[in-house]
Amino acid sequence: MKRHSFASIFLVLLTLSLFLVSCSNQASRAQLMVYSPHGSDLLEAFKTRFEAANPNVEVRYLDMGSQEIYDRIKIEQANPQADIWWGAAAATFDKAAAEGLLEPYKPSWSAQVEADWHDSQDRWYGTFQTPEVIVYNKVAVKAEESPKDWDDVLDPKWSGKLLIRDPLRSDTMRTIFGAMILRQSQPGSEIEKGYEWLKKLDANTKEYTVDGTALVQKLARQEGLVSLWDLPDVALAINRQNLPLAFNIPTSGTPVVIDAIAVVKGSRNPELARKFYEFVTSEESLLLAASEYFHPPLRKDIDPKKLPAWLSGVEIKAMSLNQSLMRSEIDKWMLHWDTQIRNQNKK
Repeated sequence: MKRHSFASIFLVLLTLSLFLVSCSNQASRAQLMVYSPHGSDLLEAFKTRFEAANPNVEVRYLDMGSQEIYDRIKIEQANPQADIWWGAAAATFDKAAAEGLLEPYKPSWSAQVEADWHDSQDRWYGTFQTPEVIVYNKVAVKAEESPKDWDDVLDPKWSGKLLIRDPLRSDTMRTIFGAMILRQSQPGSEIEKGYEWLKKLDANTKEYTVDGTALVQKLARQEGLVSLWDLPDVALAINRQNLPLAFNIPTSGTPVVIDAIAVVKGSRNPELARKFYEFVTSEESLLLAASEYFHPPLRKDIDPKKLPAWLSGVEIKAMSLNQSLMRSEIDKWMLHWDTQIRNQNKK
């Protein structure tokens, strides 16, 4: 009985000892906080890879929309919680940089991106190029009947069948909406022509979904049949989730979002943040992101022969846009859309 008692006490003490050692090891690891909209699958994969290469580091991340990240970093400015901001449109990074939220850093590959693909003061650099597409449920909509260009989604036959991700919280949709305004409102014409296009889109829209995940799932369930969304998320839904979706790259051209990365000003671990920055933007990491998570890389020095097969069949015709005008006016345009256009067909 005494032996049994002693053995039990020994096991308890051993377990407690191992637990304390584990806690001690955990506490001794440097912590890196990443804010990103890239999705838990990609983030978990790169967290695992970075921690394997850096055993003394624990990577934590918050997966949320790009506009939510901007709002959060701005609120936390006096006491920054994030070290790295990985993923959002250049326009959003521009705004954050102008407000003093980002720390300058010039990555080792800085010469491999065009001047328009990074901040002039090195406060952000582009990593991925994100084309926008027209996506549809391929079971309910025949390929030959699917919308091929932007104006096609305004056809009354799609009334009540169009789903749109809420653009106020999404860089993807803000870019699409801004591009449609600029496309309709060429120099010499009134901006109202762009607003008229968005009014017609709103008239066909059944619902503005809370996020991209809900959008593709609702399309898969035929709660809506057509939408506008970004190529990486659509390709992921088709190839990894096996959702019954298909897409068209608009024949007249598509806005291409420059997706960027930055070190957050006031980072508690700036050196580690820069190390993670370099890690996820290395050639190996960019090719992994392209092959497994469908993000086309931006760097000019990536050998096209190394790119995944799925990209070889995708011809991206970039829409020519006044990016500086888009960046300076998009907030005003979105405010007008939200107060004067959104859901007006339901009133």
